[in-house]
Amino acid sequence: MKNVIAALTEGFAEVEPGVTVSYDPTGSGAGITGATDKTLDIGLSSRALKDDEKNDVDGTTVALDGIAIIVNNASKVEDLTVDQLKQMFTGEITNWSEVGGDDGEIVLVGREAGSGTRDGFESIVDVKDSCKYAQELTATGAVISAVEANPLAIGYASLSAIGDTVKAVTVGGVECSEETVKDGSYVIQRPFVLVTKTGAKLSENAQKFFDFALSAEAAQYITSAGAVPVNG
Repeated sequence: MKNVIAALTEGFAEVEPGVTVSYDPTGSGAGITGATDKTLDIGLSSRALKDDEKNDVDGTTVALDGIAIIVNNASKVEDLTVDQLKQMFTGEITNWSEVGGDDGEIVLVGREAGSGTRDGFESIVDVKDSCKYAQELTATGAVISAVEANPLAIGYASLSAIGDTVKAVTVGGVECSEETVKDGSYVIQRPFVLVTKTGAKLSENAQKFFDFALSAEAAQYITSAGAVPVNG
């Protein structure tokens, strides 16, 4: 989300050079609260709004992020179901031979507490606060490097960050790609949401930024930040 907003702010500055956009990456909860109490013109959330939040604020999805499941390039495993992932990350399945791989204990690599990627993965796979991580790392690149270095490792990372040093498995037979994230067939994904107070009119400049972020013109900036635009 941070990269997407940085790219959008850069693009917006080209069309509205006189308007300053300030951004404070304090997390989805703070973004929703700030929009609710109007201390922010537009809040930001890297998850969908919960039902009880929808009474006070509206959420408009600006982009999508596919969370790829990555294994070592030497791994025989090509596909995993969401249920298998749930059992692996909670320690119910502990050996790769149980999911079609070679014999060997599964090493779980994840992000640190508070990471949006971790929150997205754990929410979708329904393993919140119950993962048995061997390593909790503070950056996507570190997760990828750890999986690259260990034939028994499995982790997750944003689609845009994956190169050829690791292998992204299909989930339920569906590849993680821009197309499958956009059409919803790849299930491990999260929305990037613009949050606004229900029934309140945005200021003229805030409305201009909101409209720009959702325009076809903004799609190139969202793509450059590694996310999947919903328009354009």
